[in-house]
Amino acid sequence: MDERSLTFHIGPVWFDGTVCMMVLLTCLIVFFLVYFFTRNLKMKPTGKQNAIEWVIDFSRGIVTDNLPRKELSNFHLLEFTLFLFVFIANNIGLMTKIVLPDETTLWKSPTADPFVTLTLAFMMILLTHLFGVKRFGLKGYFVNSFLKPYSFMLPMKIIEEFTNLLTLALRLYGNIFAGEVLLTLIAKMMTSLGWLSLPLAIPLEMIWIAFSLFIGSIQAFVFVTLSMVYMSHKLSLIHI
Repeated sequence: MDERSLTFHIGPVWFDGTVCMMVLLTCLIVFFLVYFFTRNLKMKPTGKQNAIEWVIDFSRGIVTDNLPRKELSNFHLLEFTLFLFVFIANNIGLMTKIVLPDETTLWKSPTADPFVTLTLAFMMILLTHLFGVKRFGLKGYFVNSFLKPYSFMLPMKIIEEFTNLLTLALRLYGNIFAGEVLLTLIAKMMTSLGWLSLPLAIPLEMIWIAFSLFIGSIQAFVFVTLSMVYMSHKLSLIHI
């Protein structure tokens, strides 16, 4: 796609203004959704309270499926917040497409940018190391995570950390970026062919939006699940 983003710089450091704006908007949407759905909670939930409780139970299930139940209180809030953020970030770009005449994009999914997904992945991998050190101490963590079951596997364990980071980030980026590329191509087809393309373009657009919503939801689930899997690797004591 021949698209550009808004850019700005602070001193010598340049920033993608479109991505920064969309990340901030995603955070605001997550905050207001949680705020709205948790107002006036009742002992017998109905309507919006049922919806937020379903999301909470769903995120709890991801934690308990990959970590011991005693860890639920430590990671449930992290998993719930991460899932909502990634879910909204994946799908927000499907709502509309705002492109200026000079091909500057003003609206896109934040996770369609590799730096966003790499940052999210780096944060999660870093947290696995930090919680591992907190659990076992620096020496115990290093021995448990890198020298067990066999010390000669140290180089492979180090490489594994980089591959975990890249696969976690690029899997999310690739799926969301590909979805937005095709939506843009369909929109450009309608622009170039005019009214003649409406009978074909509109059904294609609707079908691909529905499919992209499904893929975005699955990728949010995969991202948070793998994050907890990597966390469990660092918190589980390896016996030899």
